[in-house]
Amino acid sequence: MSKSLIEFEIVNLVRNKRKDLNMSQAKLASLIQVSAGYIGQIEMKNSDSMYSYDQLNRLALLFNCSPKEFIPEEPIPSIGSENDPA
Repeated sequence: MSKSLIEFEIVNLVRNKRKDLNMSQAKLASLIQVSAGYIGQIEMKNSDSMYSYDQLNRLALLFNCSPKEFIPEEPIPSIGSENDPA
């Protein structure tokens, strides 16, 4: 099963913050106490692995921002199936 469109957008918002800080998946994983492989799975479109609310809160603390910054400002229109981020 793959991520829904909104889940994939959340992942992209986190990924963009991580990349803006030139932070590797391994470094991020260490800071929020998960494995580097788990971050890799989360960032894959076709994986159903996703950040928990607690992890999003840890990311907000780490990035010194509001957890709201990981939620899209506008609703994500559904194209075909809700679970088809392609």
